[in-house]
Amino acid sequence: MNTTSAPNKTNLRKWIVAVSIVIPIAVAALFGIKIEGVDFSFLPPIYATINGITAALLVLALIFIKRGKIQLHQKTIQTALGLSVLFLLCYVAYHMTSDSTLYGDLDHNGNLSAKERELVGPTRLAYVILLISHIFLSVAVIPVGKAIIKNIKNWPASLFPFGYMLLLLESLSF
Repeated sequence: MNTTSAPNKTNLRKWIVAVSIVIPIAVAALFGIKIEGVDFSFLPPIYATINGITAALLVLALIFIKRGKIQLHQKTIQTALGLSVLFLLCYVAYHMTSDSTLYGDLDHNGNLSAKERELVGPTRLAYVILLISHIFLSVAVIPVGKAIIKNIKNWPASLFPFGYMLLLLESLSF
């Protein structure tokens, strides 16, 4: 007997709307808020790893639900959500205390010289494409998710590829 109940759709919609407003505002604010004297430069590989683990957990959760292991699926999803919150906290902490990094800025002076641009070659274009697609996905994931939840009966399966791609792009783009 399954004792867990389905989430209340009204409450779920309220959370989705709240999160879809708060997170983009918080991330946009990162560009104007800097805390001096704190060094969290070690965080990017940590939050990329967190996202990689979250991606693996989503695959595991998918396997669990396909095998009918509902409680394992729920625990795995809850763990993935917890890691996503931890990622967001690390991401915010890093960006509030660090300057943005230019891909290819090999001497770390904040400028991309012609020589540096030449040295990184086409990998810079690949990085920029990954970064731009990541930005668009991160902004769109919650509103698109809301539309999918509203219109599709099997919404978790419909959202899986979208969220999974976002996680992978974040892990790759750090």
